[in-house]
Parts: sequence; structure tokens; C-alpha cells
Amino acid sequence: MKQLNLKQKNIAALLISLISLFILFIIFDYFFPIKTNINYSSIVVSNDGTIIHSFLNNKDKWRMKTELDEISPVLKKTIIYKEDKYFYYHPGINLIAITRAIFNNVVKYKRTSGASTITMQVARMLQPKKRNYVNKFFEMFRALQLEWHFSKEEILQFYLNLVPYGGNIEGVKSASMLYFQKKPEALSLAQVTTLSIIPNRPTSLRLGENNTYVVQERNKWLNRFLKEKLFSKQEIEDALNEPLDAHRHIAPNFAPHFSIRMNYKYPHDAIIKTTLDLRKQQKIEALVKNYITTLKNMNISNASVLVINNHTRSVEAYIGSADFNDVDAQGQVDGVNAVRSPGSTLKPLLYAMAIDKGLITSKTIITDVPVNFSGYRPENYDQQYRGKVSIEKALAISLNIPAVKILDEVGVTQIAEKLSKANFKWIDKHKSDIGLSLVLGGCGVTLEEMTNLFSCFANYGKYQNLKWIQDNSDSANFNLFTPSSSHIVTNILTELIRPDLPYKFENSMHLPRVAWKTGTSYGRRDGWSIGYNVDYTVGVWIGNFNGEGVPELNGAEFATPLLFDVFNN
Repeated sequence: MKQLNLKQKNIAALLISLISLFILFIIFDYFFPIKTNINYSSIVVSNDGTIIHSFLNNKDKWRMKTELDEISPVLKKTIIYKEDKYFYYHPGINLIAITRAIFNNVVKYKRTSGASTITMQVARMLQPKKRNYVNKFFEMFRALQLEWHFSKEEILQFYLNLVPYGGNIEGVKSASMLYFQKKPEALSLAQVTTLSIIPNRPTSLRLGENNTYVVQERNKWLNRFLKEKLFSKQEIEDALNEPLDAHRHIAPNFAPHFSIRMNYKYPHDAIIKTTLDLRKQQKIEALVKNYITTLKNMNISNASVLVINNHTRSVEAYIGSADFNDVDAQGQVDGVNAVRSPGSTLKPLLYAMAIDKGLITSKTIITDVPVNFSGYRPENYDQQYRGKVSIEKALAISLNIPAVKILDEVGVTQIAEKLSKANFKWIDKHKSDIGLSLVLGGCGVTLEEMTNLFSCFANYGKYQNLKWIQDNSDSANFNLFTPSSSHIVTNILTELIRPDLPYKFENSMHLPRVAWKTGTSYGRRDGWSIGYNVDYTVGVWIGNFNGEGVPELNGAEFATPLLFDVFNN
């Protein structure tokens, strides 16, 4: 009976000790929480998940975030077998392995590796410290915290995002992209095994330099996998026979202007999942580059294009310049976001507003004659006067004098407020200083603002903020003008008998079915052409980023051909 009581006392003492340790752990966990804010490299991806651009983090390291669904079964099985076979069975520390390591270190004076679990390695990588026994106990405490707060899958994800690959490369995704140009889920067994052995010896196993030696070490592990029946014999044989074609590649750097803009717009997102269509982007980039090549002998060095999906308001192509790397042409300037004079491209909005106010119809007759507005004397582009003309003709051939007359009736303040509401930033800032020249280009706009404005005509007058990322929750929308005025203006802008139809398209079978409007700024510094159909709105700007004018430059003959090429392709 006394032995039974003693046994019960021992069990009770053990339970009290365990409960006390648990309470102590909870207290320490509360006052010393583990920080898991990982400093990732920013990745910009297209609408199909393709990485289009990546940026170094603020420590100049490549640390691309691996998402849970990018961890393939092969990758998971390989890493766990090699680093921590009992990963799913221990609470963050492997007491048997630690006891064995202590015995070997203390009794046999032999350093033993392998006691650190994946969770302990994560703790060490999150908070690097000098390796000693005190810090090892600290590392064990942090491992227990990780297991308390995160799932095994999340801890494995931490490991794969932090594991070093030598130099400034950290994380399996960075390594797979920079060495194999693949995302982790697309890696073969041979490639996964290669990446699994490098972190332990990043200096001696340098991909691209010691590939023969890397293959030898890779194959040793593959044979171990075969012996342990981790994978099928056929899978192992295929991996053993797979040549190692790995060397350091540059990080993905497509759509540079767009990617820089997204990185600036979403600085805290490790993965920026955008709406960009990479296939469209690359096709239009090539069109723009080839087109500008034909204009350089005329001293026209640049172009910008923006493509908006009218159904979703998603940005699907964004070309900031003809060539980002052309230093002479200032190719790194983002023409989509640059403030320029719009020429006559604001006229459709003015006419839509006048129709909505009941001031005009498409058949209203207006006089195109010299006029003086308190010293301001607008002139037509060709300096001719046509007398009585209909509103539809005045807009179709882009007469300046009728437009200024209508603006005087509508009110400069009214259109400035409308544009300000539609996020025209320069106009919002300077609306108190704007005059009647507004409708002829006397203001500052961006290609982004203008293209989204024209997208409203394809959406029955409804304005909506552009959609840049896939999970965009910005649903702000309102009617900028009515569906009826949108319909009337669209019919006018679809007319083919007009002076701004490019000469080479007059008898062409390749003329796209679109509504479009051109514009040319004062001094012939900017050529515009913005068009739309049911599906897309495309904005095109042509000119020089240094502001130099070109006597021959105009939107009709230089911007519209590129606009039509984009629609046709």
C-alpha cells in the first residue's frame, strides 16, 4: 500500500511539474512572443500566375515567398526525409536526437549534427544568434512557440522561405527561379534533390560552378531515397540520369514600368497578383518597339500604350515606353503615368455633358466662325472656318471653335469638377486656374486617366477605378454621363469619313471596328489616339519625353496607326 501511495505521489509530482512548465511556457510566450515578419523580395505576377518581375528586398537579398500550394509532394517528402524524418511527430524539438547529441558531445567529445529539427532551424533563421549551448536552449523555446502558434505546413513553409542557398539567395523559390527558371511546384525530383543538399554546404556546392560535384552528391542522396523506397525505382532512375543544367540567371524582369508601379503601389505585398496579361503585354511591347524604330528618323523617339478590359476595368497591358533600356530616349520614364497636354481628346466628354444638359443634340447646328472670348481667340487645327455645321460633324472632324463655344455654355467649372471626380489629379489640383483652353489641351492629364475616361463610353457612361490586382476591393463607380449621351458620342466617333483617319487605312480591309478620338498638343509635342470597342479600350501616346516638338507630329497620322495595330493584333 505504501508503494502504491509513493507511486501516486510521483505521478502527481510529475503532473504538477508538467503543468507548472506549461504555465511557465505560456507566461514566457506571452511576454516574449516570437516574431515571424519575414522580409521578402517583392514579386509581381501576371493574371495567370507567371512571375513577370521581382525585386530585391531592402537587405539586397533574393527571398521570394513560396506559397503553400507551391510546395509539391516531391519537395515536401524530400526535405522532410533529409532534414527531419520525425517532423510530423515531435512538438518542435526531438528529445531523442538532442539526448544523443549531448551524449556524443559530452561523453565521447564528438560533435554531432542532426539534432536540430526543421522547427528549430526556422527559429534560428528567424532570429540568428551565435551558436552555443545557451542560444540552443533559446532556440528550443522558440521552436516550441512556433509549434504552439503555427501548423506543421506553415512551419515547413517558413523553412522553405528562409533556407540559404549561398550569396544573396534565400528560399527555395528564389533558388528555383534563379537557377532553373521554374517555380517550385514545377521542379523535377532531380532538381528538388539538388536544391535540398545545397543549404548544408552552399560554398562547396555552388550551382553553375561545381555542377559535376553537385551531381555526385545529388546522386548519393537519390540512392539513399531508393534504398529507403521513398520514391519508385523508375522515378529514381530517371532522376539519376537527368543532366544538371543549372546556372545563375537574372531574375524575371518583364513589363518594367508596370512592375515598378505595382511595387510602389503595393509596397507591403510579397506577391502582387496583378491583372496583366503577359501574352498581350509582350506582343504589344514588340509592336511599339518596331513602330518607334520606323519613326526615329523623324526625331520621334517614344510611345506609350495602355490596354483596359472594358468588362472588368482590368489593366491587361501597360507599355511605359518603347524601350526601357534606351537611355538616349529616356526609356525609363513611364509615359502611362506622365502628365502631358491632351490636345483635343477631352472633346467627347464635353459633348456628352452638353447632351446630358439638354444644350445640344447630334443634329444641332452651330457656327464655326471667328470668335473672341474676352481676348481668347481659339482657332481650328487647319485655321479654316466652315460656317454652319452640325454637332456630329463638329466632333467628327474635331473643330476647335464649336468646342470652345459649347464649353462656355457648359461651364469650365462643371467639366473641371467632372474630371476631378474621375481622378484627373493635375486638373483636381489646378481646377481654379483652368480656362476655356481646357478642351483644346490647356491642362495636364495622363494616358492612364484618358484611357479610363474613354472606357466609360464603352460602359454606358459609368466610371470605375482601374483594377490593378486580382483581389481588388475598390468597387467605387458612378455615372460620369448618361448611357444615351455615351451612345450618341460613340456613334459619332465610329464614323470613318473624317480627317483623322490615317492615310494608309483609308482603303484598308484591316481597319478595326472601333470608336476613336485623336489629339495633338500645342507645339506638336504629343500625339494621342484613344479608341474602344465592346471589349477593350486602348490609349496610345506618341512623342518625346524631353518635351521636344516635331513639326510633322499629330495624333491622326502617328498615334492612330499604332492604335489600329494594337486592336488588330
